Amino acid sequence: MVKIDKQTWKNNYFQKLTGLLNEYPKILIVTVDNVGSKQMQQIRMALRGRAEVLLGKNTMIRCCLRGMLESHPQLAPLIEFVRGNIGFVFTKGDLSDVKRDVTKFKVAAPAKAGALAPIDVYIEPKNTGMGPEKTNFFQALNIPTKITKGTIEILNRIHIVKAGERVGASEAALLNMLAISPFSYGLLPHMVYDEGAVYAASVLDLSQDEIRSRFIRGCSRVAALSLALGYPTTVSVPHSLVNGLKNLFAVAVMTDITFPAVEKTKAYLKNPSAFASAAPAAAAAAPAAAAAAAPAKKEEPEEEEADMGFDLFG
Repeated sequence: MVKIDKQTWKNNYFQKLTGLLNEYPKILIVTVDNVGSKQMQQIRMALRGRAEVLLGKNTMIRCCLRGMLESHPQLAPLIEFVRGNIGFVFTKGDLSDVKRDVTKFKVAAPAKAGALAPIDVYIEPKNTGMGPEKTNFFQALNIPTKITKGTIEILNRIHIVKAGERVGASEAALLNMLAISPFSYGLLPHMVYDEGAVYAASVLDLSQDEIRSRFIRGCSRVAALSLALGYPTTVSVPHSLVNGLKNLFAVAVMTDITFPAVEKTKAYLKNPSAFASAAPAAAAAAPAAAAAAAPAKKEEPEEEEADMGFDLFG
């Protein structure tokens, strides 16, 4: 294999990244921490034909993006998220499907001293199988134990590592002694770029019903605020029309002004008894009509007492 110089490699990388940005309208921004080459190979194979994965140095990615801003200004929000160990997953398909395929390739890993814990780690109550000579080790970590049949038993559930904190040397040693691999590593979706819009990848996990309910709840809040401020918006106009109609009804009822929609209301207020008598009549007519519509029940002839051929008192 012919080794190319650094400048040629950079030019090839810029051309590839530029081509992908021009071709694909959707990008899944992922963090790449502790991901091995075999994992990357499995992910690429799973996404073949549907998505392209591209990693690289952040300085090169930012340089390429800045160079494309003049012709593609919608790419500007991407620059903000090019930090840390990140990569791009380009696709034209459903982002939810791509996210699901990306996240299913994870590898369990032991806790290493100094590593940043992505999740909380707990040790459940159990018999460790270790001899009493290890008791001092558990005492140093303030873990309550007892000796059961010559082995150490952990009595309570212990929060050994907190998410977002560094794993200590003692905690890492204990987890390794207990054969616990608490962490799993893979491509972690962080943000989504969708034709100029940038939002958190967690949005892809929302169902259609949840999105609809949140949208309706947001519209209700905007409508309430608009009505309180007297500032008309698209969502507040229907409420304003209803409120206006109520005001018209109130004015028409108190004055001689009338219009077709209020005539029945004014008639009811003028003679409520007419409506009250009509309601029971209609209610009584309904059962009568139902009874008339029902088929007449066929009367069965009464059974004659059979003569058994003897008299009880004879």
